[in-house]
Formats: sequence, C-alpha cells, structure tokens
Amino acid sequence: MVVHKQLVDCPAYLGLLLACGKPHISRIMPVLTHGSPVLLCIAVLGGMGPLAAQDAEESRYREQRLAMVDLIASRGVKDSATLAAMRAVPRHEYVPTDSRRLAYGDHPLPIGHGQTISQPYIVAFMTEILQPFPGMKVLEVGTGSGYQASVLAQIGADVYTIEIFEVLATSARERLTRLGFDQIQTRHADGHFGWLEAAPFDAVIVTAAAGFIPPALVEQLKPGGRMVIPVGSVHGIQNLILVLKDESGDLRTRNLLPVRFVPMLSDLR
Repeated sequence: MVVHKQLVDCPAYLGLLLACGKPHISRIMPVLTHGSPVLLCIAVLGGMGPLAAQDAEESRYREQRLAMVDLIASRGVKDSATLAAMRAVPRHEYVPTDSRRLAYGDHPLPIGHGQTISQPYIVAFMTEILQPFPGMKVLEVGTGSGYQASVLAQIGADVYTIEIFEVLATSARERLTRLGFDQIQTRHADGHFGWLEAAPFDAVIVTAAAGFIPPALVEQLKPGGRMVIPVGSVHGIQNLILVLKDESGDLRTRNLLPVRFVPMLSDLR
C-alpha cells in the first residue's frame, strides 16, 4: 500500500507509521499537484521488518516444539517437569543451521564428527527415568550439542557434562552460555572416568552406548542414586539400562528398552 501525504505533515505521519511498526519509508519525492510541484512522502508499508520476521520464525518453532512434546506425552512420558522443560528448551538452537527445519521431528539428527542429537522421545524418556528435581546433581557423559544437559538444567538440576570431542565440547559451552545455561559445568575428557572432583552425583546419564558399565561412574554415583546408560555394541543389540544403587552400595539393574546410540568412545581406543 502506498500513502501520499504533503511534506508539511510528513513528520507526524511518519512517526505514526513507526509507532505502528511500519518503518519502511521508501522515499520523499516531488509530484505535480494542480500544475505545481509539491514535495510528497511516499511510505511503502509492505513486508515485515527483521524483528517481526524473527518473531514469526520463533513462533513457528514454538508451535512445532509444542506439537513435538504432545507426541512425546502420547507415547507415555508423563513427568510434568520433564515435559515442561522439553517445551521450554529450543531444540532448533542445538542442531546445525541446515537441519533446523527438521529440529522438531521425533528422530536423531547429525551434529558432526559422527555424533548425533538424540531423538526427542529418548531424551524425555531418559530424563523422566532419572526423576530429576531442582538441586539434583547430575553427571552427563556425552555432551554433544548440549541439549540433554539443557533439559536437565531447565528443571533445575546442577549438571556436569563431559564430551570427548574437543570441538563439540567447545561449541556446546559457547551455545549453553549464549542460551543462558552458563551454570552447566562442561569438560573435554574421556567420560569413562567420570568427574572425580565433583563426585558424588545423585544421578548419572550416559548418552552413548558403552560396551560395559564403567566402574568409575558406578563409584561416583551416590548411594540411593540412579544411572541410565545404553549398553551394547554399535553393530549389535543395545539396551537402555537403569542402574540403581541402594544405601548400602549394592546395585540392581533393569533393562528398559532396546535403543540405538553412537558408541561411547575412549581416549584409550
């Protein structure tokens, strides 16, 4: 739409346009009115500004995120804190730019270096199994993009997360700080050995498939704590295992469901 206004009135009119969120003023030019040249403002009101476009994009992502969580809930995840965190954490920020249109599908996505961001349902399922609460001290092995750590931190857990790929550890640390999760502690290290200085932990979550349950992770788990870890080979059967450590230090394990994770790597490989 093009609006013509005599120049004498333009400042007030342009102020109104700007106040209404219409900042696209194309030009001021002379035209003929009754045979005399008069300066007129031509204000072009088409399109959205960059902020409005960004808001629209974020609104679309939010709608997709809510739909994703509805699907997760329909598959049996019921913990309200877990579902609220999944609704709040913007998964599209944790995937490569060219994968953002796929960010809210219920499937893993590659993040480089042979690693993936886990399927949203699995993230929610593993989070619920940990029974997280504000102030819970959690060790995560396999930071990846930082998404699982962010979901736990959104609930209020104190998260210590380890990543074996230095480039992923660095990018995750920067991403977490940018998104306001700078309270998450990150480390580039071999997760098989845990984080001894920060132990013991109320819970341990491992987001890569281990060939065995690492003894150091068991030792760093508090009595009464729980661990969720995929166990199995990359080419064979993997099962998600719940490890429960009772107050006397004895262990019980429970097989939860078959899964498919990238392998848990070691500096000793």
